[in-house]
This record gives sequence, structure tokens and C-alpha cells, in this order.
Amino acid sequence: MTNPNPKESWLKKLGPGLITGAADDDPSGIATYSQAGAQFGFNLLWTLFLTYPLMVGIQMVSAKIGRVSGHGLATNIRRHYPPWLLYGIVGLLLVANTINIAADVAAMGEALKLLAGGPAHLYAFGFGLLSLLLQILIPYNRYVRLLKWLTLALLAYVGTAFVVHTPWTEVLAKTVWPHLSWKPEYITTVVAVFGTTISPYLFFWQASQEVEDLQANPDAKPLRDAPDQASASFRRIKTDTSLGMGFSNIVAYFIMLTTAVTLGLHGVTDIQTSAQAASALRPIAGEFAFWLFSAGIIGTGLLAVPVLAGSAAYAMAGAFHWKNSLELKPAMARKFYGIIAISTAIGVALCFAPIDPIKALYWSAVINGVISVPIMCVMMLMAAHPKIMGRFVITVRLKRLGWLCTGVMALAVLAMFWTLGK
Repeated sequence: MTNPNPKESWLKKLGPGLITGAADDDPSGIATYSQAGAQFGFNLLWTLFLTYPLMVGIQMVSAKIGRVSGHGLATNIRRHYPPWLLYGIVGLLLVANTINIAADVAAMGEALKLLAGGPAHLYAFGFGLLSLLLQILIPYNRYVRLLKWLTLALLAYVGTAFVVHTPWTEVLAKTVWPHLSWKPEYITTVVAVFGTTISPYLFFWQASQEVEDLQANPDAKPLRDAPDQASASFRRIKTDTSLGMGFSNIVAYFIMLTTAVTLGLHGVTDIQTSAQAASALRPIAGEFAFWLFSAGIIGTGLLAVPVLAGSAAYAMAGAFHWKNSLELKPAMARKFYGIIAISTAIGVALCFAPIDPIKALYWSAVINGVISVPIMCVMMLMAAHPKIMGRFVITVRLKRLGWLCTGVMALAVLAMFWTLGK
């Protein structure tokens, strides 16, 4: 899309990539990074440098499919691949996202309870309802601006690392030269970090947001129909995605670093929830660090829950050819908004059920890890398919990076099953 105002603020050009990257650091992700830092200290910081180029590559593939074709991933799969593949992927995505919503709203409720006291379950219900109402009542153009501002909540985790004493020389040394291990618990945590940073719901969300941006701009068209807009669009996608994924990984790095410096060095190595990590910080790192960490859980949850519910709705709508857009009023896209409402409601209800949230989150990660590989394979095939991409099939360089990411995730899944069998 040609930018009519070349002096336009670079921040205004950011959108799908920035929000997608920030949503990756959701409360369940915070729990994973906290556990990695608490249990293994600085020895897993390297993972977040490795995942950065892989995330950029696969998310750029997702964004380009949406921008070039004018359709989300599920719609393209429905048009070009067998139904069993489509329904299998979308069904598993819906299950995984709903469980993830449950874990996130529960963590937000626990975080607010830590800060203000009161009933965590009631807070979880309130956060779920607030997220749902924001998606239904606010048009996309205004809603996306709200999500951009919510990304600032993640800066709390960068600030926390500077509140506590951090041995920066040792941190840098261990980041580039860590102590590696083949112990099952180390491999499992590496797999968890990869599964948390490279998640299927992010693929569906970013492709769909590119389509939303198209529909919100009357001058923009799918690049297959308007190749003159390609140069500016691809530059914007590259900048947006690179900065968004960079922001995501920097925040994850500082979460892992903060918990390594505080909890890990003080023998607190069993962290299962983000709220537990915040609570454990209080006697070690002080009140201010505790407040920053807890507030960040709430802020990133408010960002992540809409992405989880929205990506599930986009996937279902694409699979069944329903009208879908956050710009449409609910009466014009009842089924689309119905999926958002149902997935959010079930997620909140799971907080009240006698289900172990840690086990639920674990199985959500397992499902995400398993379905990410076939989804990424299909994405790579679509991105190189002339019937979908026309003259804009992805470059050899991006193709190599995308397949490398797919291969790494496949190895991670195999490693996960290997550790499960031990």
C-alpha cells in the first residue's frame, strides 16, 4: 500500500506485527519464561536469540499470505487443501486457544488478587467479560489503537530487571556461551520456550489482521490485484514484523533474566504460574518489582485474550466461509462474534471448574506444538504457490528461513515426545 504521507510517524505504520509479537508474551508465556529463569538461571537466555529470526521468518510468511491473497490462512487452506486437513487444524486450534484463554484470565485474576486482595475467580470473570465487550463494541480501527497502547504494559518486565541487582557481565557471557544439558527437564523447558514463542494462533491472527487492514483502507487492494502497492506493503510488513517479534523476544528475555537473578539465585526453582512468580518476587526483589511484574501480567493478558479468541474466530470463519471482521457490527457477523463469545466464555468457565490449570496449560502447549508443524508446512507451501501468491511467491531467502523454522519446531516436537516417553 502506497503511503500517502511519507512523513507519517513510524509508530502509525506498526500494527499486525507489533500486536502479534506483544500478544506472544501472554500470562501463560510469562509462566514459561519465569520457570526457565528460575530453574536454569542464565542458561536458557540463548533460546530467545535463536527464536527471533525464526519468528520473523514464519510471521512474515503469514503476513504476506494475507496481504497478497486478501484472505486469511483458513480461507486459503479451505480453497486449496482437503477438508480433513482444514477441519483438523481449525478444531485443534480452537481447543488450544480456549484452554489458553482459561489460563490467561485465571492468571490475570490471581495477579489482581495479589495487588488488591479479593476473589480471583470474580476478577477472572470480569477480565473475560471486559475483553469480550471491547471486541464487540469497538470498531477495528479504534480497537487496534487500544491494543497498540496495551503493548506498553510489557515494558514493566524490562523495568523490573533494572530494579533488581543484575550481574550484566555474567548475563552477557551466559547468553552467548551457556551451559547446555541433555537432561530431560532441560530439553522439556527448551521445547516449552519454543512452543511458547512460535504459536499457531499467532499465524492466524497476523494473516487476518493484514486482511483487516485491507478492508479498513478503501485505497488498498490484495497485492495480486494491485502489484503497484507491493513495494510499500512489503517494506511495512518487514519493519512491522521485525520490530514486533524483536519487542516480543526482548520482553521474554527480561522476564527470564529477572526471575533468574531473583528467584533462581535464591533457590526458588519451581514456578508454575505467572502469579506465583510475581508473589515469589516480593520478599526477594522488593515491593516495586512485585508491583511491576503483577501489573504486567494484567496488561499483557488484556492484549493476549482478544488475540486468542479472535484468531480462533478468524479460523472458524475462514473454514466455514462466514463473514468475519472486527470492523463489522455483531449483527452482520453473528457467527464470527459468536465464536469469540463462546471461546471466551468457555475459557472463563474453566477457571471455575475443578481442572488443574497447570495440566490444562501443559496440554494446550502440547496441542500447539503438534499442530504448529503441519500448519507451518501448509503455510510454506501456500507462500510458494502461484495460484495463491501470483507473482509474489516468497523469495528463496524467506523460503529457507521459513523451512528452517518449521524444521526446528518439528525437532522440538520430537524432543517433547522423547521427554514424555522417558
